[in-house]
Amino acid sequence: MRGEKIGIALSGGVDSSVSAALLQEQGYRVHGFFMRLPVPGTEEQARRVRAVARKLAIPLFLIDLAKYFSDRVIAYFVDSYLQGLTPNPCVICNRRIKFGLLAEEMRKQGVHRMATGHYARIECSAHGLPLLRRGLDSKKDQSYFLCRLSGSQLQQTVLPLGGLAKEEVRRMAAARQLNDIHGPESQDVCFLAGETIPSFFTAHGLRERPGDIVTAGGRVIGRHRGLWRYTIGQRRGLNLPDATPWYVRELDAENNRVMVCKGEELLTRRVMISDVRWHGEEPPLPWHGLVQIRGRHTPSPARVGQIGGKWYIDFDQSQRAVTPGQFAVFYRQDVLVGSGIMLRSGYLEESPG
Repeated sequence: MRGEKIGIALSGGVDSSVSAALLQEQGYRVHGFFMRLPVPGTEEQARRVRAVARKLAIPLFLIDLAKYFSDRVIAYFVDSYLQGLTPNPCVICNRRIKFGLLAEEMRKQGVHRMATGHYARIECSAHGLPLLRRGLDSKKDQSYFLCRLSGSQLQQTVLPLGGLAKEEVRRMAAARQLNDIHGPESQDVCFLAGETIPSFFTAHGLRERPGDIVTAGGRVIGRHRGLWRYTIGQRRGLNLPDATPWYVRELDAENNRVMVCKGEELLTRRVMISDVRWHGEEPPLPWHGLVQIRGRHTPSPARVGQIGGKWYIDFDQSQRAVTPGQFAVFYRQDVLVGSGIMLRSGYLEESPG
């Protein structure tokens, strides 16, 4: 709606900068908002954001969310690794911080709709409900990371780049003389900023907790220096010489063990999940569609259902290195319809039929 006041979450990067410029050209009264977070390079980001706001002549608000980010995102990240899980902090940040607390701060300034530079699309269904679709640039699609946004959050969100390719956005930045202002591509996990997970944990005062590396049969074949140093499917760094490579299969936090296997044992067709959320009403079960188990995983045909109150995913084809703690996201073609958190792989005694 022309003349409407809209808030843009600015990061100093090309995507949010071009989003702000496009909205302004469409007739919106654009207000910029920058989140101060406890991440490396925050002050440099703030400098670039100020430059973007000056270039576009838009008001800018710097919002300090450092404590909330530490309490709700970094703490989740650390706790998950200590439980032998692999977290996805970007999903949590989007729901709780960016589209949560930042959106609340925007409303305090009289701004009731927010925009970001995510590559995804929001459309209205025949029933008037918001649909989250993949971005048209398949290499940049970020709908996976928005999987836990609520319907009300989606209703108040604008995504100007969903129908564009990254190269188009770069050209738009050059045409609007934003190239010399915006910074490098943002990191997947912003607070790591290139730092390794082990060094991050060491810097946060976590001591090494050595334990056994064991096979599925319980045979001890090595020692590890802390579960957070390992991820499912990892091969390097195990120091387990053998005729064929060993891979991390499971992180057993209760017994402080890294369980390993051979490559073929990383494959599974069934995954147990929890905290399932659907966008809209729960569909008839079992639901059939595409399921994506990592941010850059190619979605695979599967069905989602329940046995005895427990949720499962059965894939048509075996998946490699399923990772507990990550999100499994459900799509009907390019429409995101739900998600769950992966628990473990393997087969139950009762067949889903």
